[in-house]
Amino acid sequence: MSDSRTDAWDQAAFREAVQQALDAFLDEQRARLTALGPDAARLLAEARTSVTGGKRFRAAFCYWGYRAYRPGHADDDLLVRACAALELLHASALVHDDLMDASDTRRGRPSTHRGFEAEHQQAGWTGDPEQYGAAAALLLGDLLLGWAGDMLRHCGLAREQVDAAMSVFQLCRTEVIAGQFLDVSVQARAHADVDTAMTVLRYKSAKYSIERPLEIGAALAGATARQVEELGGFGLPLGEAFQLRDDLLGVFGDPTATGKPAGDDLVEGKRTVLVAKALAALDGDDADARTLDSSLGTPLDEAAVTRLREIIDASGAHQQVEELIGSLADRAVAALDEASVDEHARVVLTQLASAATQRSV
Repeated sequence: MSDSRTDAWDQAAFREAVQQALDAFLDEQRARLTALGPDAARLLAEARTSVTGGKRFRAAFCYWGYRAYRPGHADDDLLVRACAALELLHASALVHDDLMDASDTRRGRPSTHRGFEAEHQQAGWTGDPEQYGAAAALLLGDLLLGWAGDMLRHCGLAREQVDAAMSVFQLCRTEVIAGQFLDVSVQARAHADVDTAMTVLRYKSAKYSIERPLEIGAALAGATARQVEELGGFGLPLGEAFQLRDDLLGVFGDPTATGKPAGDDLVEGKRTVLVAKALAALDGDDADARTLDSSLGTPLDEAAVTRLREIIDASGAHQQVEELIGSLADRAVAALDEASVDEHARVVLTQLASAATQRSV
């Protein structure tokens, strides 16, 4: 993993280093759980699956938030371990999110609750397989969340660095849980205007995906409050653009790339900014508006998904969200240009901004 002033950043090597750090941490947990027997081993196996693969954006932004103010190779292994903790937080959020959304798949495989549900059914155990799967997913998500804090707290960097980072991590943890509650409440009410949808997006995903990881990295580096604020000015609009791209992929993405069924967000009834903009653009009494509104959160075949995509496209919402992504990304890069960060870090963060907002998975 090169970090010289002239060499490009080896993203594949970084992802591998993060995976190795996660594997090593879970090996430590296995030693602690051995006495609990085979059921604990099954839980740990699912934990390993949940943190295997992925784009590692959160770890990457944390890493370069640190290098923005403390360039060089010192403490790199310890830093990667700290950054990897955010992937445990992410895995926890995904396990819980899939359960709350009743999602069947994640990255092309059964979601955690569905996997445990299937194990219950195959074993012929008593009780409700669905309830068992839900209970297992809740517990695994809680365990991953607790482990995220443990991994960061015991990453091995200096105590004063870690204490500063933990303050940001605790805020991040509070925001993402409260953001999840905002999301399920909006879905329960089956209504969200654009401002409400943006608030959900900001607190459920944008902050914990990019802004807070950057700030945790900066805090680990001993950055000043002003420097942390500078990175936040880059991270928040970029995080919003990142999640808006995710929302587009949830409706228009290729299932072979995303690992989720076509139009999955529509089936789950997600009241995203994309949907809010489409409904706002359509007359409430319009047949297309009624079709879109009433179809959200219902089983949809391929033809129905295609029809809803056409309605959203025709409303202009698809193009509006694309333009908003571009505007937010430009604002983020402009803020980064003004920040007093290491020049190599600036280059890599600009590349990461492009990767986060122009992706197809």
